[in-house]
Amino acid sequence: MFDVEPLELDPRYNIAPTQDIPIIRQDEDRNREMVMLRWGPIPHWAKDPSDLKARMINARSETVASKPAYRSAFRYRRCLMPAAGFYEWKKEGNRKQPYFLRRKDGELMSFAGLWDRWERDHEAIESCVILTTDANQLVGEIHNRMPVILRPEDFELWLESDIRVVSDLQRLLTPYGGDDLEAYPVARTVGNPRAEGPELVQPLAQ
Repeated sequence: MFDVEPLELDPRYNIAPTQDIPIIRQDEDRNREMVMLRWGPIPHWAKDPSDLKARMINARSETVASKPAYRSAFRYRRCLMPAAGFYEWKKEGNRKQPYFLRRKDGELMSFAGLWDRWERDHEAIESCVILTTDANQLVGEIHNRMPVILRPEDFELWLESDIRVVSDLQRLLTPYGGDDLEAYPVARTVGNPRAEGPELVQPLAQ
């Protein structure tokens, strides 16, 4: 599916911002590689990685082509972000209920992402961000935004570093139109960034 040498990784069920996640990108020879990058981009203007103003984990696909923090990465440093699913929180009365969304067949999906490199003095950090778009009908019952989910036939276009025509890329950044996703409520434990384990993605007992 991803046509890349996979990394040997333990399963993760609750990844938090600033932690490392696997992404797929083109290397200098235009071959695909899987590497671990920090989730949450560090803009070039940030004084250090802990800068509060730099703590972004998602980017709106509608503005990445023009927003200074992302426009260079959008043209030159795009990536795939493989995942088994994602969480969204639905407001129910005065509380929020987490939902897990995944493919019905249990296969991996891929979010559209960007990566970048931050450097200061002798320190360098590579980081990444997930692109979001309007929610489709399924996700819209839970939240008004969702990750951009790319289809396998669009991977090559998205990763190709020579493709810099904004219109060619932005046509991929639309709400996922497939009917192969499902959503179900899970335990609110997932809101604790220290929580980990397969029980986090188990359907909540009714």
